[in-house]
Amino acid sequence: MGATPLPMFPLGTVLYPHVAIGLHLFEPRYQALGRDLAAGDGRFGIVLIDRGSEVGGGESRTLIGTKARVTEAMELADGRWQLIARGEERIRVVTWLPDDPYPMALVQELPDLLAEGDPASELRDEAEREVRRALALKAELDEPAQSSAVPISDDPIRAGYELAAAAPIGPHDHQRLLEAESAFARLALVTELSRSAAGDFVRRLSTGG
Repeated sequence: MGATPLPMFPLGTVLYPHVAIGLHLFEPRYQALGRDLAAGDGRFGIVLIDRGSEVGGGESRTLIGTKARVTEAMELADGRWQLIARGEERIRVVTWLPDDPYPMALVQELPDLLAEGDPASELRDEAEREVRRALALKAELDEPAQSSAVPISDDPIRAGYELAAAAPIGPHDHQRLLEAESAFARLALVTELSRSAAGDFVRRLSTGG
């Protein structure tokens, strides 16, 4: 499979396919990205910043990310942009190109795997229970979290991404979920990570913090 050039936006968060994200573009290089996306097909890649800052460049970036498409774009009077984008498919960065004026990379698409007879559909329900339990416990700690009533698709591939996005875990665990090689592996891992997070929340609730 050949690699194609794609504008890139490294972030301190992970975006999954089928999931929407709001973006605020305020650096001059990303203001240029916003203009080009609005004038073109609106597609770009998002990867997690492994080390470093979102601002100023020089950060270390992961190589597995998500291709996204802008669904809403608004340029503000001072040149900043407000975007809403939705993840479409996973990508692998083959080569980083010069940041001129914003990051670019040659990328390949990564298909989602769901083999015939794959028990991912059975695991989906268990994963949903664990994610919702972890979210409810996090809410008891009065900490910001996605609602435990978030709707989840019946499709195991899409559900895996939606549950991964909702799971109250750290960015590097979110990256592990994005990099999972199949729907079954992703659902199994989000179950494990959410169960671990729930256990931590229970301990914190029992000790008052």
